[in-house]
Amino acid sequence: MGIGGISIWQLLIILAVVVLIFGSGKLKSLGSDLGSSLKGFKKAIKDEETNEDSDNKDV
Repeated sequence: MGIGGISIWQLLIILAVVVLIFGSGKLKSLGSDLGSSLKGFKKAIKDEETNEDSDNKDV
């Protein structure tokens, strides 16, 4: 059994259907867009924590 009762073969079939529908080029650009947005989100969180730490030191 795989994730949530889905076997590895079912996951592979779903992946094949998604690739057929969207194409590998579209999936590649979608993945890179998702990665860059996650990187930006992590950077924003880190900057916010840094600002909070510097604000707390002033008190």
